[in-house]
Amino acid sequence: MAKTFKRTTVTSALPYANGPVHIGHLAGVYIPADIYVRYLRAKGEEVIFIGGSDEHGVPITIRARKEGVSPQDVVDRYHTIIKDGFKHFGISFDIYSRTTSPTHYEMASNIFKSIYEKGGFIEKTSEQYYDEEAHQFLADRYITGECPHCHEQGAYGDQCEKCGTALSPTELINPKSTISNTTPVMKETKHWYLPLDRHEEWLRKWILEDHKEWRPNVYGQCKSWLDMHLLPRAVSRDLDWGIPLPLPNTEGKVLYVWFDAPIGYISNTKELCEKEPEKYGNWEKWWKDPETRLIHFIGKDNIVFHCIVFPAMLKAEGSYILPDNVPANEFLNLEGDKISTSRNWAVWMHEYLEDFPGKQDVLRYVLTANAPETKDNDFSWRDFQSRNNNELVAIYGNFVNRTLVLTWKYFDGKVPTRGTLTDTDKELLGEFEETKAKIGTLLEAFRFRDAQKEAMNLARLGNKYLADTEPWKTIKTDPDRVGTILNLSLQLTANLSIAFGPFLPFSTEKLQRMLGIEQLGWSHLGETELMAEGHSIERAELLFEKIEDDAIEAQLKRLEDIRKANEEAKSKEEASHYKAAPQKEEVPFDVFEKLDLRVGTVLTCERVPKTDKLLRFTIDDGLGSRTIISGLAQYYDPESLVGTQVVFVANLEPRTMRGIESRGMLLTTQDADGSVRLLRPEVAVTAGIKIS
Repeated sequence: MAKTFKRTTVTSALPYANGPVHIGHLAGVYIPADIYVRYLRAKGEEVIFIGGSDEHGVPITIRARKEGVSPQDVVDRYHTIIKDGFKHFGISFDIYSRTTSPTHYEMASNIFKSIYEKGGFIEKTSEQYYDEEAHQFLADRYITGECPHCHEQGAYGDQCEKCGTALSPTELINPKSTISNTTPVMKETKHWYLPLDRHEEWLRKWILEDHKEWRPNVYGQCKSWLDMHLLPRAVSRDLDWGIPLPLPNTEGKVLYVWFDAPIGYISNTKELCEKEPEKYGNWEKWWKDPETRLIHFIGKDNIVFHCIVFPAMLKAEGSYILPDNVPANEFLNLEGDKISTSRNWAVWMHEYLEDFPGKQDVLRYVLTANAPETKDNDFSWRDFQSRNNNELVAIYGNFVNRTLVLTWKYFDGKVPTRGTLTDTDKELLGEFEETKAKIGTLLEAFRFRDAQKEAMNLARLGNKYLADTEPWKTIKTDPDRVGTILNLSLQLTANLSIAFGPFLPFSTEKLQRMLGIEQLGWSHLGETELMAEGHSIERAELLFEKIEDDAIEAQLKRLEDIRKANEEAKSKEEASHYKAAPQKEEVPFDVFEKLDLRVGTVLTCERVPKTDKLLRFTIDDGLGSRTIISGLAQYYDPESLVGTQVVFVANLEPRTMRGIESRGMLLTTQDADGSVRLLRPEVAVTAGIKIS
């Protein structure tokens, strides 16, 4: 039997403060967490929603160094962007703080010391790369070199971004420090480790036996890690940005960001409770009381940290509760391609708010409808437009608008009297009385996509009811019957404001204002008399607006421009690392003299039928004309080559291709980016002139 709890602590992964939030983050973490919290609040449950920025670690120091500013400048900038974006997007945190706060420094230090004093760490000395000129140990990302697998230059010490292989710095060929561009040396350093292997036995039982209800992707990833057996993991590192290791004689060492960041959930809770003790009480009840349920909302890249590493930390400290569930989502792609912050291939939250003002609920709806709950999913702008126009506007918005407009048209904006119910009416009431159980069951199981679909099905039901009963026709013969129809339609509309409440907070607030009702709790969902007869409603306003093609075309063009810019940057990068092909073996001069190289003028050029690559050239070679076949169709428009001059081998043995005899070979070169170009004389010369 499932355990019941008095309260719930909900956390969402701390976004890294070296860049803004994009739709992948929203779909994977923040919208699901917000839906769940709003649902619990609507039920009247005691719940707290904790968020904040993750502000330590090497990527932030790298960005700061590139920009010539301090790490604090970087995190201050992005913390503000992220926090403001969440606020305007309707992510309803009780607190959104940060891991550079004094409260967090104190909390992280205290938890480390508590574990340390209990003997929960081990000390190990190892050799790591050290920059003698910069006088510092080098994090993996501060070391570059040649990838031992694909031989790409500029591979990082933790991964080659070209072939994707995970690396260790010692595997790099000719490693260099990115700080001084010197060759680093190996030097001994001491660090503290969390011995995860000591925790493996209880973790195996706790996850694999006690939490089989976790999502398959979460359960499976945890099982895979446990089956491979756990190893000690460093909790400190040599760096000048982070929380100083709270031990004597450890200058230059900080808490590793993976250890420091999840403690931010606890420190942010403490900060909130100290600011508003009357509302939230003591912070410890949210983290140490067994009657509290802890839920982590994260993406799949954080599963191991939240299901294995952080629980091991909490267990080692000894006084904290462990997570009851970790409903991690998979990844969201964009237009069929993986979202990439480095390539700017993303839809950024703050830019969306600027481009589509007042349409937060549209993106919330579409991202929930496409939520990557058990597998990766895709966001496309065409689907975004379609779901808005064909579902939010044409189904939900249409039903609400028709109901309110007809109420004003026939009953002066007052809820009409309900008369005798027909079988059609009773069927409607029976359907939406079942909605509460359907949606509630799905939300409790973290199946937000299906829960939202049920809410939309309720709106579909309303549209069908109006289409079947046709009050605009019935008003001529039976006004009382129309009163019943619109009474029930208004009750259904009020139910929709509850059902969509966790998903679409902005339109819900607007709808409740139009209906003239207070925010209704979840317990009222399914009730059929939410508005009394004679209750006045406001005139109808559109809940949602149609999104036109030009708005979508603008977004698609932006992405296409980004794609082209990325391709150009990649070509330049590849060219910068281009290595000339090895020289072929030497040939005697008399062999070279046998080649007859000439300049010819292109008389005609056309594609060879039924081929993708071949072009058929007719060349004026000074003696007459000849045909040459060349595989240049993907690089040149044949019409553009007519009248130009080319260099060709005149005395090559004829060769038949596609039934066409080719007499000669055009000389070309291939650039580092793979593009092929014809060799041409600098100025026009007489056709047939030999090259010597």
